[in-house]
Amino acid sequence: MSLTGTSFLYALIALAVVAIVLPLVLWSRLRGPRVVRAAARVLMLLFAQGTAVALVLVLVNNENNLYDNWGDVLGTGDHVQQAADLGADGTGGIALHRLPKVRQTFEEAGGSGMRAAGGVRVTQLKGRVSGVNAEVYVWLPPQYDEPAYRHHRFPVVELLPGYPGSAKAWFGSLRVHEQLLPLMRDGRVAPFILVAPRTNLLAGVDTGCANIPGTVNADSWLSVDVPKMVMDNFRAERAPAGWAVAGYSAGAHCATKLAVAHPDRYRAAVSLSGYNDPIGERNSLTAQNPALRNTNDPLVRLREARTPPRIALYLSGQPHDGYEAAVALEQSAKAPTTVHVVYVPKSAGGHTMALWRPQVVPSFRWLTVEMGQSRPAAGTTPLVPSTAGARHAELASGSASRTAAAGRP
Repeated sequence: MSLTGTSFLYALIALAVVAIVLPLVLWSRLRGPRVVRAAARVLMLLFAQGTAVALVLVLVNNENNLYDNWGDVLGTGDHVQQAADLGADGTGGIALHRLPKVRQTFEEAGGSGMRAAGGVRVTQLKGRVSGVNAEVYVWLPPQYDEPAYRHHRFPVVELLPGYPGSAKAWFGSLRVHEQLLPLMRDGRVAPFILVAPRTNLLAGVDTGCANIPGTVNADSWLSVDVPKMVMDNFRAERAPAGWAVAGYSAGAHCATKLAVAHPDRYRAAVSLSGYNDPIGERNSLTAQNPALRNTNDPLVRLREARTPPRIALYLSGQPHDGYEAAVALEQSAKAPTTVHVVYVPKSAGGHTMALWRPQVVPSFRWLTVEMGQSRPAAGTTPLVPSTAGARHAELASGSASRTAAAGRP
């Protein structure tokens, strides 16, 4: 029975009801020795508590898409077939253009929200370069199948969840496709192809989206294998001009790091409540080694880059949760690198989906303009460097103003 399926949820609800009814009906009707009756009552109480806790955990998991299946929960999931040393560029010296085309079969994805807004499709991809074998979710914009666009190539945004986190989270919890569909139809947001690859590749640890020889090649999975598959199967723009990467929490760290490390593969990145130093995630593999820690810190890479990368970064955060990291990147960036910092007040909520969901639209409006997909629609509010003192509604519409932050240190 699927962890995130409705059948399992309904079964837990039924068991929770039974767990409540049993003591009410049987408590005073139990027969036998006192010890037996006491043991039976204790078991009924434990059953009631266990089903209640399980139901709450499943509801929380379904709302936040933390774990996708039982393997993720039990720590038995391992999607790494091999992890060869692929060198500094993560290709192992392979001429990618000479590799045969990747032909994939897609099917409708199941789960909460996955059939909304035209539906999300899924495929199981065996990465030829990375050695990773995992699922990739793809959503196509409304224009994709229209006759007028039959020769058009579409820009792509890779979507990365936090840790722990399911690749479905951007669709199931943040409802990115549902929010963007009407805006794409009326031209306020570019018709992006949305791609969500699995990032939870090893049991019980965060890969930091890094290549670690002998352990995992998560960077090559995300920046080489997944993009090649998308470009081989869909009318997608070529990298880097038509490619961006976005993430929240640990996924935000990954998005920024991938863009800084690979300006030849990504033109822009969106980071929602991210961090620079990998130690920001205590279970990160890249935080356990000083060399890996520096290599995978986008701030260190940006400071040490001989040639500043031609990328654009959209970084949002709250005090002590992403904002300081964003400002540090902004202060270190040199042209042609550009950094757009968004201040999110504490009053907007904490480190949850409820905080990031309203930021989907303004970040994609920024991507639309920054990647040269269109100019701002008439009557819309021009983008500003940051937002502060903003209400949740303002963050969602992108209309918050920096002037509210004038008095802040």
